Amino acid sequence: MYKIATLNKISTAGLNRLSAKFETAEDPGEAHGILVRSQDMHDMRFSPRLLAIARAGAGVNNIPVERCSEEGIVVFNTPGANANAVKELVLTGILMSARNLSSAIAWTKTLREDIPKAVEKNKSKFAGEEIKGKTLGVIGLGAVGVLVANAAELLGMRVVGHDPYITVKSAHELSASVLLCDVIDDVLKQADYITIHVPFMENTTGMFDEKSFETMKQGVVLLNFSRDKIVKDEDVLRAVGAGKIRTYVTDFPTERFVGVENVVAIPHLGASTKESEDNCAIMAVDEIMDYIENGNISHSVNYPKCNMGTPTALARVCILNRNIPSMLKWITGTLAEKNINICDMLNRSKGDYAYTLADIDSPVEEEELKRVLKENDGIISVRVIRPDR
Repeated sequence: MYKIATLNKISTAGLNRLSAKFETAEDPGEAHGILVRSQDMHDMRFSPRLLAIARAGAGVNNIPVERCSEEGIVVFNTPGANANAVKELVLTGILMSARNLSSAIAWTKTLREDIPKAVEKNKSKFAGEEIKGKTLGVIGLGAVGVLVANAAELLGMRVVGHDPYITVKSAHELSASVLLCDVIDDVLKQADYITIHVPFMENTTGMFDEKSFETMKQGVVLLNFSRDKIVKDEDVLRAVGAGKIRTYVTDFPTERFVGVENVVAIPHLGASTKESEDNCAIMAVDEIMDYIENGNISHSVNYPKCNMGTPTALARVCILNRNIPSMLKWITGTLAEKNINICDMLNRSKGDYAYTLADIDSPVEEEELKRVLKENDGIISVRVIRPDR
């Protein structure tokens, strides 16, 4: 029986998918897999039995990914599972900023008497604009960015986008009318509204700063539903104060933003819908079960995609290793020396790490095989899956 621990409240729509081979565990130290949403795991010590962590969401900055890689723990996320929820909130942010709704609603709450007269006298202070015909710049055309671009176009906006790493899938799903720019500044110069949808990585930290704001049009609206550290707080506040940015809409409020005029700070609600939480939980549970039961990897942030379906041979050997020359040759040679016949095999690499699946039709003693294979320092972990388990 495999044990799965949850570090946050995980939707029952996902937990109910756990097969009879799995049960939930309260102690993460006993778990073969961990499901998590937002809890910070950087200070956690992981048990040797832990095989995988699945984040019910896209970002994994709360997980020590590199340490997990070195310890042979596969980290999954759920890209696209919350994309529609985020898309809808981005559109809400665009419309709120266009019609000055945040300021208007806040003002309305201050009224105490003769309200109809006060409204008629002051409503012109909050007059906004229509988004039809305005240009939306979308930076990052992944699962969310594509949905936002397509929906904005249907609302009558002209859409321009930038993504140097756009996938074939995203390119296929993107409306043909969206103009793609090779250079990000070409988007920043012409957009009336700019929405950010790039992953939080070393090279995206602080990518929106004073220099990028200078490139933007006067009175631009900037929306950040990606990650807080992608935009430099002090620079964006200066740009808002100077009127360069008319409104900054962010899903990541800090002490600096609360109460600041022309900053709309939303309490991190991008994925906070029942549908999104269900979708993320279902995807996370399916990923972690498929890896633990079958050795297959999909949507991992630290190890490569590798799928050989359900094991049908006598056993499946799963090997996580460093991506260094001659490793595959050494693995197959070692199995041959032990008279282990490989009937099917798949090897993939991702950055510094690689993964090998080998279906075998020869009897094998698991502990002895682990001992022999791990004589090579490049081998991180070895696991044997038997279909009848």
